[in-house]
Amino acid sequence: MDSPSSRPLVVGVDVGGTKTHLRALTGGRVVADHRRASGGWRPHDPAAAARWLADLVHEALPEGAPPAALAVGGHACETPRQCAGIRDALRELLGVPTHVVGDAELLVPAAGLAKGVGLVAGTGSVAVGRTPDGDPVQVGGWGAVLGDEGGAAGLVREAARAVWAAHDRGEAPDALAHALVAAFDVPEVPALGAALEGASDVSAEWGRRAPVVFTAAADGSALARKVIAEAGAALAALVVRLSARGVPVDDVVVAGGTVLNQPALYEAFAEALAEALPGSRPRRLEVPPVEGAVALACSLL
Repeated sequence: MDSPSSRPLVVGVDVGGTKTHLRALTGGRVVADHRRASGGWRPHDPAAAARWLADLVHEALPEGAPPAALAVGGHACETPRQCAGIRDALRELLGVPTHVVGDAELLVPAAGLAKGVGLVAGTGSVAVGRTPDGDPVQVGGWGAVLGDEGGAAGLVREAARAVWAAHDRGEAPDALAHALVAAFDVPEVPALGAALEGASDVSAEWGRRAPVVFTAAADGSALARKVIAEAGAALAALVVRLSARGVPVDDVVVAGGTVLNQPALYEAFAEALAEALPGSRPRRLEVPPVEGAVALACSLL
């Protein structure tokens, strides 16, 4: 029988916007499970991104245990050309079979599926899939200023818009207005504009206020409930766009702290998806996305 050290060492890496997770297995046994901050990750510079990943691999793996195959899901790897640039640079550094995709593409293999949609709604939102020919398709993910509907930052942006519209109609501030004013530490609704525009990191600073939208809805705010319903519909619309481009959408694997930790948003999404695409099945991702990277690495052997 082969010893564990003689079996191929496969490495999967999930580079998130905030945290990175590396997992390495040999013979089905985990030999490294390493987490670190994603600071320094520069996906738009292939050489720098490859060096960052190579350093991570050397840092995390046991000494004298080189990988036999490596797969990476990278935050902000937005196009096939970008991913291929990182893959080629990393392959040159490590000399092993390597595969690089956007981090949302880890969800489907992590769920044990060969095809389907990966939908993430965390701070931002994005949906990905592949056509029957294998071509990757991504929709959404355009950042909090222009998009990311259904993500935390997008929810806060739309909540502020709803509150401003109510103010313009002459309505008294409701629970959502009071919650946003308190969250941004401003004296009144008109001051919210300067507070939002003054954020140095829009996605992070807007996104961390998202829980107040759900609290306001629970406190009876009709505005907040509408914002959440529209956010769920926007997430479902991402899947509809993928379907229109030929991506199989029978299974939709859902991840991201905002949608998974807020039942009202998940339910709004599931209801909107059932209405728009009755054949699609939403399913929560129950394992870490790095499992998808490990599965992709195993497929390279």
